[in-house]
Amino acid sequence: MGATIITTEDLMEFKDELLKEFKNLMVEHTHPRPKTWLRSSDVLERLEISHGTLQNLRNKNIIPSYKVEGILYYDALEIDQIILENRVQLMDGSL
Repeated sequence: MGATIITTEDLMEFKDELLKEFKNLMVEHTHPRPKTWLRSSDVLERLEISHGTLQNLRNKNIIPSYKVEGILYYDALEIDQIILENRVQLMDGSL
């Protein structure tokens, strides 16, 4: 086997490639923002609905909820997505 000579330029190139890989990994594993959790009262205000309507939406699995020690929580991003997916366009073209 022959010996391979590594130059300073080779090391600099390796460093640049390594840093680039680290940056890519960090971007892949970094969340844009932490989850914002809402309680039932927050969802009621946000959607302007009654307790009964919220219960019906949960029962029909339209709005997912998470129960922790008897308290229901909702993911704000999921609520926003549900609103966007179920928007209705009026006859005059406005939303």
